Parts: sequence; structure tokens; C-alpha cells
Amino acid sequence: MGILNYQQLYDAGLKHVGKNARISDKASFFNPEKIFIGDSVRIDDFCVLSAGEGGITIGSNIHIAVYSSLIGAGAIEIHDFSNISSRVSVFSSSDDYSGRFMTNPTIPDRFKNVDNRGVSIGRHAIVGCGSVVLPGSTLENGVAIGALSLVNGFCKEFSTYAGNPLKLIKERSRDLLELEKMFLATNPSE
Repeated sequence: MGILNYQQLYDAGLKHVGKNARISDKASFFNPEKIFIGDSVRIDDFCVLSAGEGGITIGSNIHIAVYSSLIGAGAIEIHDFSNISSRVSVFSSSDDYSGRFMTNPTIPDRFKNVDNRGVSIGRHAIVGCGSVVLPGSTLENGVAIGALSLVNGFCKEFSTYAGNPLKLIKERSRDLLELEKMFLATNPSE
């Protein structure tokens, strides 16, 4: 994976890029002026970040794995220490599938009915490979989403969910919060 240097990131026009960012030269950014990237973020090959009006905010110590996408007009927020696994799609916009409206970005807005709602992914959340997160979803701190799941709504903190339809599987340990304290104590610049 070729990594963009700070001059290349600056030239890309991103709103902000923190220190120790490792961003693939094969990642794509649309409306980069609305994309904020914190410290120690890794974005792998073939990821697409397409920010709409609400922008995209990525906290610190975040990994966005290969072939993932963050797309939509609503705000997308990913908080510190979270992980987006391979081929995850996070949407803050979705067309109306009822047949009462037209769809796709080549059609003027007056003929469409697009659902634009923000998505929030809390601290220490992990979204498993191949999952889809739909507009208006909130994953509270510590949520774990199993692979190939469809998230459409609210997920309670430190809980594990999986499936389509999404189901609560079990509570998740909070031991990682102690590890976070130890990590921050040894890395004061984080």
C-alpha cells in the first residue's frame, strides 16, 4: 500500500489531517474540504469517502479497511478507537425505493425523495466485514457489529449485534476501557 505524504494530503484539499495518518494513495475523496481526519488514522486501498453537506469526521486511532465506503449528504461521524472492517458501507443518504420517485444522482432533486440522515459510530465500535450501515443509524460506544450485518437504527453501548435483520447477541466486555487508559498513559500525544 502506497501512503500519501503530508504534502499530497494537503494538496488533496482535506479539511484536516492529524499526525501519523497512513492514507493509501488508492483511496478516493469527494468533497475533501468536508472531510476531517484525526491523528493515527489508517485508510486502506480502494476506500471511498464521499462527503455531502454534513461532512465526514473521523476521530483518532481509527482504521478503515480495504474497499470500505462512507457516502452521503448527512453527517458521518466515527469516534476514536473504532474500526471499520473490509467492504463495509456506511450511508448517510438513501433513495426512496417505493417507485413513487425517481432515483440516482443524475436526476434533479425535485424528482427524488432522498433520506439524508446522519450516522454516528461511537468510540471503540467495530463494524464487521461486509456490513452495511444505513442513514440515521447510531452505534453507541463499544458496539460490535458482526460480519454481513445490516444496521438500520440504534445500537446500545457495549453490545454485540449481528444479522439481517439485526439482532442483539450479547453484551460486550468493557475491559478495553482500562486498556485505553494504559495506552493513553504511554502515548501522551494521543
